[in-house]
Amino acid sequence: YRVTVTNAGGCTASSSATTVTVNSVPTATITAGGPTTFCQGGSVTLTASAGSSYLWSPAGQTSQSITVSAAGSYAVTVTNASGCSATSAATTVSVTQQGTASITASGPTTFCQGGSVTLNASSGTSYLWSPGGETTPSISVSNAGSYSVTVTGTGGCTGTSSPTTVTVNALPVPTVSAGGPTTFCQGDQVVLSASGGTSYVWSPGGATTNSITVTASGNYSVTATNASGCPAVSNGTAVTVNGAPTAAITANGPTTFCQGGSVTLTASAGTSYLWSPGGETTQSITVGSAGSYSVTVTNAAGCSASSSPEVVTVSTTGVATITASGSLAICDGGSVVLTASSGNSYSWSPGGETTQSITVSAAGSYVVSVTGGCSGVSDPAVVTVNPNPVVTIT
Repeated sequence: YRVTVTNAGGCTASSSATTVTVNSVPTATITAGGPTTFCQGGSVTLTASAGSSYLWSPAGQTSQSITVSAAGSYAVTVTNASGCSATSAATTVSVTQQGTASITASGPTTFCQGGSVTLNASSGTSYLWSPGGETTPSISVSNAGSYSVTVTGTGGCTGTSSPTTVTVNALPVPTVSAGGPTTFCQGDQVVLSASGGTSYVWSPGGATTNSITVTASGNYSVTATNASGCPAVSNGTAVTVNGAPTAAITANGPTTFCQGGSVTLTASAGTSYLWSPGGETTQSITVGSAGSYSVTVTNAAGCSASSSPEVVTVSTTGVATITASGSLAICDGGSVVLTASSGNSYSWSPGGETTQSITVSAAGSYVVSVTGGCSGVSDPAVVTVNPNPVVTIT
């Protein structure tokens, strides 16, 4: 620029030139290095367009790029080499608050092996459990561990819960030991002892002692509880109690007889026998001597029982006697057996029979003469025959 000046006298003169320079204003823009809306804990880098100096608002940073983690409206004033400045339009950064995550247990988080607990996450749109990687709102846990869950909320932001510790206590291993054979005879017993726990309950019976004495057949088990309060049931121990046989003696005739006579003693059924005195091992023995006889009977299970004694009496001074098999008063057509006491020979009157026993069907007075043993003539046995009634139908 120059100026020509004219004065009052009409004279003119031109000035020297004055140079005016107008420098251009820079372009001020902001470029975001990623989304400007993000979750709490995230960030975005804002970069200003080229210049020689920068001033960010708010905060006053003077670098070309800044990293922003807080919500706000960010602008930058850019100055070029000529010292000219321009301020950008504002860039809005939005920060969404992180979601919250928590775990609620459906029951105790300390339990015995074989149990479980359900862990429920707080409300969200998606879930990720650790450990395990399940993506459901709830999980069923049966193993010990420290469990946490990451919950994603409606804004896409996530939160991770504090860990929930699950403790699984081991079960006891109960065992039952027998203090002797578990198969035995009635009247014997066996002691069963438990181990592997701190307290016990037996079945059947409900005893709570460490050991029990068993006298009856059954399948015995014990529930053992350890120091953690966890119970477990042992395998069953079978106890078999075999019944003892019935030991009794049956005599086939009188156990009191004359010298020279005898009686057969027969034991009740079994698989083996031992008589006392004498030591015979047959089921039946023939006894001709006075004494108190008993027998021990053993059955197939090996169990034994001893009979009551059977006393046998042998008379050396007695006389002959007659024993009737029934009443001496018989009906017409009936009979009765008369048996003489033991001897070597017999003679019956009337009739003359010489056997020890006779069958009588006729009325009469019967006597027997016995030689040997209790010798002599017996008192008479009077047999009466009663007539049968006459029955008519009109």
